[in-house]
Amino acid sequence: MVALNQLVLVCLAYVVFLFGVAFLAERAALRGRGGALLRSPIVYTLSLSIYCTAWTFYGAVGYAARSGLEYLTIYLGPSLVMIGWWWGLRRLVRIGRSQRVTSIADLISSRYGKSNVLAIAVTLMAVIGVTPYIALQLQSVVLSLSIFAAPEMGADQSESGFSAAKAAFWVAAGLAVFTVLFGTRNLNVNERHHGVVIAVAVEAVVKLVALLAVGIFVVWGLAGGMGQTLARIDAAEIGAWDVQGSRWVALTMLSAAAFLCLPRMFQVMVVENDDERHLQIASWAFPAYLMLMSLFVVPIAVVGLDVLPAGSNPDLFVLSLPLSQNQNGLAMLSFLGGFSSATSMVIVATLALSTMVSNHIVMPVWLAVRQGGATQSGDVRSVVIRARRLSILFIISLGFFYYRASGGSGALAAIGTISFGGVAQFLPALMGGIFWRGATRLGALCGLGTGFALWFFTMLLPSFGVDAALSKEVFEQGLMGLSWLRPHALFGIEGLDPTVHAVVWSLALNTLVFLFVSIFTFPDPIERLQGAQFVNVLEHGAPTRGWTASVAGSEDLMIMSQRILGASEAQAFFRAEAKAQGLAGHLPEPTPTFVQGLERELAASVGAATAHAMVSQIVGGTSVSVQDLLAVADESAQMLEYSSQLELKSRELSETAAQLRAANEKLTQLSLQKDAFLSQISHELRTPMTSIRSFSEILRDAGAMEEADKTRYASIIHSETIRLTRLLDDLLDLSVLENGQVSLHLGQEPLYSVLDRALTTSLAGAERAMQVEITPGAENVVLNTDLDRLVQVFINLISNAQKYCHADIPKLIITPQITERGLSIDFVDNGEGIATDEHAVIFEKFYRVTGAQGEGAGLGLAICQEIMARLGGQIAYLKGRSGAAFRVSLPNAALDDSPRAKATAAS
Repeated sequence: MVALNQLVLVCLAYVVFLFGVAFLAERAALRGRGGALLRSPIVYTLSLSIYCTAWTFYGAVGYAARSGLEYLTIYLGPSLVMIGWWWGLRRLVRIGRSQRVTSIADLISSRYGKSNVLAIAVTLMAVIGVTPYIALQLQSVVLSLSIFAAPEMGADQSESGFSAAKAAFWVAAGLAVFTVLFGTRNLNVNERHHGVVIAVAVEAVVKLVALLAVGIFVVWGLAGGMGQTLARIDAAEIGAWDVQGSRWVALTMLSAAAFLCLPRMFQVMVVENDDERHLQIASWAFPAYLMLMSLFVVPIAVVGLDVLPAGSNPDLFVLSLPLSQNQNGLAMLSFLGGFSSATSMVIVATLALSTMVSNHIVMPVWLAVRQGGATQSGDVRSVVIRARRLSILFIISLGFFYYRASGGSGALAAIGTISFGGVAQFLPALMGGIFWRGATRLGALCGLGTGFALWFFTMLLPSFGVDAALSKEVFEQGLMGLSWLRPHALFGIEGLDPTVHAVVWSLALNTLVFLFVSIFTFPDPIERLQGAQFVNVLEHGAPTRGWTASVAGSEDLMIMSQRILGASEAQAFFRAEAKAQGLAGHLPEPTPTFVQGLERELAASVGAATAHAMVSQIVGGTSVSVQDLLAVADESAQMLEYSSQLELKSRELSETAAQLRAANEKLTQLSLQKDAFLSQISHELRTPMTSIRSFSEILRDAGAMEEADKTRYASIIHSETIRLTRLLDDLLDLSVLENGQVSLHLGQEPLYSVLDRALTTSLAGAERAMQVEITPGAENVVLNTDLDRLVQVFINLISNAQKYCHADIPKLIITPQITERGLSIDFVDNGEGIATDEHAVIFEKFYRVTGAQGEGAGLGLAICQEIMARLGGQIAYLKGRSGAAFRVSLPNAALDDSPRAKATAAS
């Protein structure tokens, strides 16, 4: 019989051996040696064996002894995933590398807009969900120790003074210390953990060899060979093919979901993956490993039931059978196999969980409390390490308390199923996030909350037993006396297996709520960006990140790096980079490549999102809020959706910029005309007023004056008064028109008559003759509008042509024509026209074209525009003509379509 002291010494030696293996692997990785081994697909495949914990090493035999071949479901799920869905795992690995995620919480939060609320929810759910699994490892180690503590097989352990509670405490303490020393000696989360992976691979070999050795001993040493073993199996109840379909499907689906969602599995399968091509080999090699692990489960269970005393714990047959035959060496090897299964799970699981806790809970809180940003003095590295160590102690403590609260007497398989059910709640949000661009953060949160609440009520709380977490009344009558809220009969559905019941309800409602809320909510821009990146990850390469590093000083980066990495590590990193750049000293040039490498190094301590935000703060020279640190989104120029949106926005911005430039030019021209207007209007008012005042004073003060002089002076006063009245009338007209106070006086008259009135008024008494030609066509149309106002518009256009057409023989062509929308009349002269840069402002008040001479305050065209607006038409300048060209348009409503008017037009 092996003494407990000997067993403890062997375990310590084994731990020291694992430390040595991990230490050598890390040293080799740092020195660039051993790459073929460290990055081999075999090591990657063996690291996946972290799935095979004490549940599969010990519990599978107990599962088979109690439930027959149903134990195969815990191997079928992962095998189906690896064989039939390795392309989906490839997508996960590609996403993990492109997004630089550090945990399953990081991946889910990154997909849904870098939501730290979602990351916190996933982290807390993972800690609670994995707690039963930690308890399972404690229970397996305590049970195995109890076998060695018994004075003889079948005796009561109490006779030896063995205390399961004390043993569980010291095992938990030992695992905590071991994990703290093993997993937090340095911060290297975003890079590969070569030491951890190699140690896990070694433990995978140990537990496989141990289980195969016990199996070979049982078959050929105890049962008498393969033939007699098969005969025993046929005669035993275990060999009966009694399959409960619903339970098999539920457990297979549950194990497949847990294989994808367990934090430790995500750590080794995605985060630690060095080359996604390793999945091709792992897709068949890992199922082969599982097959070997399960090869002797049934023989060991059958022979154990035949050989060992009645009442022996089936979970311990792997140890009990060698000990019963005094095979102490084999029993020691078997114990080390179980110990490897438990310790490897605890190390990787608590490492993954502590990373999630520190990155998504501790660091955001610490950054929110601290003031001063990333360059403030202090040591982030020590904060993160301390947070992770405390997280490891807290997580293992939770496992210990769960072990004590549950009594530590449940079957290992049952405890493992509870943990699987908890982490399986991540599956809808995970799968929806990588395949469905319409999935939203609110949908993921609602789905996770619904599924986790149902799992908590239907699986976790009942696991403590009746009258523990839940009273007997709740089991029988339902929560708050509602019969449809019974833990094992939700919504009144009875008769289902408790495990099937909990799995179906929690995952089904989780998925339904996730889909429903996602359909009726809309993702924000960052969610849409991330969703396109995740869904299209195989169509595009990994996103690249560019830094404008010249803005950042190496000194600032060094200060921040020393806070996070520690002084010696940061200085060594900077010194190595400076040497690689061929520079003397300790500070390298802040090139984009260097800054990207530094960000990856910092991500090991504070996570990818926070590291990126801290580097951006210094590189970009901007202040980053805590909310920004919690919701940093990766940019990608390769996304089709985002690119199209950018192009659309770019076009809109270009159009807006063009409009703003035009408006700015217009305002500039108006500003330049302001002074000219003030000068002009003062001249227009002062000149007639001066003349009136001067000649009226002459008439007043002169005594005897010739009658002819009096008449001449009075005529001047009269003409200047008319000039002043005209200006005031224009101002009054414009004011009335703009205020909408004008009253239209409708009348009917042919167009040619209206034009004749305008021409007579404009050209009468003109100093300079101008030829006017009316193109025949629609001049006979009868108008039904305010004719006086329309004549005013025509007079202004004809007068402008008279004033500003500088051709040797001025000529104006008037062309009326009927269109679908009404009547248009073009006024085109043979002058030089109006400059292009003045087209936009010629209808502005008080604007006068460049070079304009003579009377006028620049109100004519503004009044014309207001009149046409009141008449329901418009006036516009026609570009591209040889001279100045204006078009006056009247709507169909302004044309008289009565029979009399038609007869007039026809004549």
